[in-house]
Amino acid sequence: MKHIINGALATVLLIGTADSLQAQIRNQPFSHQQYQKLNEELYSPYTRHHTSSKPVLFKGALLDKLDSIETANQTMSDNWFMRKIFNEHLIEVEKEDHTFYLDVLPDFQIGSELIAADKRTTWLNTRGIQAGLTIKDKFTFYGNFFENQGVFPEHIDNYVARSMVVPGQAASKRHTEQKKDWMYATANLTYDFSDYFQATLAYDKNFIGDGYRSVLLSDFSSNYAHLKFTGKIGNVQYTSIWAYMLDPTNPRVDSLDSGGRYGDGIKWGAFQYLDYNVTNRLSVGFFQSVIWANRNEAGHRGFDFNYVSPVIFLRPVENSNRSSPDKMFLGLNAKYKVLDNATVYGQFLLGEFTAKEFFANNGYVHNKWGAQLGAKAFNIFGVKNLNILGEYNMVRPYTYQHYVSISNYSNRGEPLAHPRGANFRELLGIANYSWNRFDFSVQGLYSRYGTDEATPSGIINWGGDIFQSYRSAPNTYGNKIGQGVQNDLYYADFKAAYVLNPKYNLRLELGYTQRYNKIENQPTQKSGVINVGLRSSFRNFYGDM
Repeated sequence: MKHIINGALATVLLIGTADSLQAQIRNQPFSHQQYQKLNEELYSPYTRHHTSSKPVLFKGALLDKLDSIETANQTMSDNWFMRKIFNEHLIEVEKEDHTFYLDVLPDFQIGSELIAADKRTTWLNTRGIQAGLTIKDKFTFYGNFFENQGVFPEHIDNYVARSMVVPGQAASKRHTEQKKDWMYATANLTYDFSDYFQATLAYDKNFIGDGYRSVLLSDFSSNYAHLKFTGKIGNVQYTSIWAYMLDPTNPRVDSLDSGGRYGDGIKWGAFQYLDYNVTNRLSVGFFQSVIWANRNEAGHRGFDFNYVSPVIFLRPVENSNRSSPDKMFLGLNAKYKVLDNATVYGQFLLGEFTAKEFFANNGYVHNKWGAQLGAKAFNIFGVKNLNILGEYNMVRPYTYQHYVSISNYSNRGEPLAHPRGANFRELLGIANYSWNRFDFSVQGLYSRYGTDEATPSGIINWGGDIFQSYRSAPNTYGNKIGQGVQNDLYYADFKAAYVLNPKYNLRLELGYTQRYNKIENQPTQKSGVINVGLRSSFRNFYGDM
């Protein structure tokens, strides 16, 4: 994938400059902060966009809305330097049959821990680059690359030491040391065959849902290579994704036992999502996924071509193998635009289900499911560009576990759905407001979750750590959300930014994050970090865990 990115960037850099025209399609990584600015177009009852499968291909009215955001409040100047800082891409090529842009993306932050006993100085030193290309309104390419070093707050430090991964990005070269060093890249190539069919080859993330979180498929884990087909007939959109993923907890097998480095274990995933816009207000979507290991007890397996068909649901195929080692999920996603500026949405995920045990309400270990319920609104209280969101998420213990971790619901040692894994309840709220070039955001979160218990005889698997085997669950009945070592997490985050250039989200940002994690029979983890920085890019990373 690195060779693909480098080759594509080298090719597009050969293109010359010209006068300004506007591309008709565009790729851009999914970012909740950026997408919420599109709510007025996406969630209007007078439009019928398919909003649940992200990232979207920007075209038509959606591209017009994005362009209006990026060109608002421009600085009027003929000075080249002023235009590049405040209005334009660093390099812009816009001709009749192709467009190209390139930007340098800094992300420099420095902060201070004010509350924790470890009064560390946090910082981030990121140098990045992004490029975008379109050809004849059919082909579009987006790529970025970041080189990073940084020091994080203690709870992120602990996460990296445990998972060996900087959350949502990549493996750290020094995951047990305070200073982390890592690289991050994205590449996305899409060919728009028609209004009814698109094909995408990407090293990127996907997100299914209309909320901030997703219990189906989220953008929390690191990027993964995948092929995606999107087709639309009438008010129905169908998405099929085939993914090549890695698992650092299961190294690849060295058949010669030479002691060489062979990298992380390989796993595969197939995800299918059918979205039906019943009316301009109501949408219902059906989700299905399957994860399987490249190698298991039976030996090498590779890509399973039983799952290659993009036009059928996978459950009958998986069910035809009576001793299937694969991890299968079914899901439902829905939204309803209750007001002209307000939408309610929800999800339901089903892993395993026994009706008799479910309705007995006895905490049966193999009733594995999760749910989401939320509401969002734009231009709330008549205030232009004031967007709010409230959301509740819950997932039962053991839901994303499998009998071996190489086929669980994860990628690169991180959950493919909710960052918490399982065995939790969560309530969160977010407010965003934009005024001229200023952006403000406030987030609050409360979560109760259970973690595994250390005993003299070993670790007790209470169902939150998705990398444990569900075969090690201690109880068949009596399982409940939050079991094990009880944690109560309180999280608040405030950011204020002045957007220097909306084309590549260059901004001066001031932020404060406070986190309290009350742990049963242990000292409370406390953190309060204030930071300031010069930031750029549309990356979406989560520290609220």
